[in-house]
Amino acid sequence: MKFIIVSGGVLSGLGKGITAASIGLLLKSRGIKVTAMKCDMYLNEDAGTMNPIEHGEVFVTDDGLETDQDLGHYERFLDIDLTRSNYTTNGQLYRLVLDKERALDYGGKCVEPYHHIPPEIINKWKQAGLSSKSDVVIVELGGTVGEYEGLLFFESVRRLKLESPDDTILVHVGYLPAPPSIGELKSKPLQQSVSQLNSLGLSPDFIVARSEIWIDEKRKEKIALASGVKMEDIIAAPDVESIYEVPLVLKKQNFDVNILKKLGLKKQKQDLGEWNALVKKINSTSKKTKIGVIGKYQKTGDYVLSDSYVCVVEAIKHAGWKLGIDSEIIWIDSEALEKTKNFKKTMKELNGIIIPQGWGKRGVEGKIKAIKYARENDLPFLGLCFGMQMAVIEYGRNVLGLKSANSMEVNPKTKYPVIHTMADQVKLIKDKKYGGTIRLGAYPCKIKKNSKLYKIYNSKVISERHRHRYEFNNKFKKQFEKNGMVFSGMSPNGKLVEVIELPGKKFFVGVQFHPEYKSRPTTPHPIFVEFLKSVKTT
Repeated sequence: MKFIIVSGGVLSGLGKGITAASIGLLLKSRGIKVTAMKCDMYLNEDAGTMNPIEHGEVFVTDDGLETDQDLGHYERFLDIDLTRSNYTTNGQLYRLVLDKERALDYGGKCVEPYHHIPPEIINKWKQAGLSSKSDVVIVELGGTVGEYEGLLFFESVRRLKLESPDDTILVHVGYLPAPPSIGELKSKPLQQSVSQLNSLGLSPDFIVARSEIWIDEKRKEKIALASGVKMEDIIAAPDVESIYEVPLVLKKQNFDVNILKKLGLKKQKQDLGEWNALVKKINSTSKKTKIGVIGKYQKTGDYVLSDSYVCVVEAIKHAGWKLGIDSEIIWIDSEALEKTKNFKKTMKELNGIIIPQGWGKRGVEGKIKAIKYARENDLPFLGLCFGMQMAVIEYGRNVLGLKSANSMEVNPKTKYPVIHTMADQVKLIKDKKYGGTIRLGAYPCKIKKNSKLYKIYNSKVISERHRHRYEFNNKFKKQFEKNGMVFSGMSPNGKLVEVIELPGKKFFVGVQFHPEYKSRPTTPHPIFVEFLKSVKTT
């Protein structure tokens, strides 16, 4: 088994995940079985309890682990389904070691981070490869070199290199800023991050130089001299129009060929035909449309961070490329929507709206207000998880006349709890057992014939990933059906409403699951494709 470790320096958010995913794609295109793994340095056991503004969108695997958003990138680039073995955190590792200590598995020894954590980290990396029967495991280390919480992960890389020097390479991603007042790329920050690696007993095998523009030979010479890395092993990674162009940029520089040489792997014929066709499609979209994404996690201070909904954004793009549509995403803060005096003007400028996932009561009324407008004006609407629940509340209030209809998550004492707590969640909430206890992972859904959902999937049973602890209250089901709402997707036992839709509309669908998790650039999710088919384009 071979290991490619991807580390970062200078600053976070450089694209280590895209780099790791791109390397994986290039190796896979040569017939090599690859898997990818993310290591996060925080003490949280998983990403599930963190606010998306804090750490970006939470991604959920088929087997129900709440993970970092980079696993979504791995799945999209490699076109594989990952599992809980592809993700670990400091919290998981410390719990594992402490559980072993309590069970006397260390035979009464003094248990210390330096001695006992690195072997568990290395074992996690090996298990990721073994469980997927992969030839190469690509491991991304979260954060940047020099942060104390990541020291044991870098120590694990050092030990793995000592144990298997011919089977382990380190790829270091660093940033070269180009201050406008200076007018040239500056390599010193990257050099200093390599120096920090050196202080930990590590030297990178490759350096990926991230910058706004292509790095020139002069900068490469400086980096090579300071780091001891050959110039041909310093890879330029300039900004590109789409992240899906990155593998092709790396391929032009023979990155994958040089990796194969260093790992002693046989160079095989490469097939990137499908990926080249994808990038060609991306660059040739002609029709345009405006899609409003109404959420509450994208705004932080003076900035709008799309990472809070990255899977939704990518799913919109994937569907658009299939249809030749360039979707401009209009970010709308649901709290601000509650107060704006220009509500109708804001909505009239949109060709469709998506209400994505969310938690809690903040911004709820803004979402409901937008859904009411969409329903009454036949504006294409797609509700994802929380968005589906908000559509139910809006319909209950404004069509069924249940004026105070709400979710128990928003108002536990509501007279009409059209969305209520799932039965198995009541005690968990009472006992404050929040982390990892909600309905997570892939579940089957039975589809009603002659529904829009059936037309979308062309299947009686589907499987989609979930992440919720509230559900439609079946006490109101007949009342909703009598007033025109169709429950087109149900759990196999008929107890859980999975999908609602309104016939006669261009597109009005709400899903309890998260189709965005399973969308891939080469195989867009059919729900997003059908949604975009219904919107107006120019």
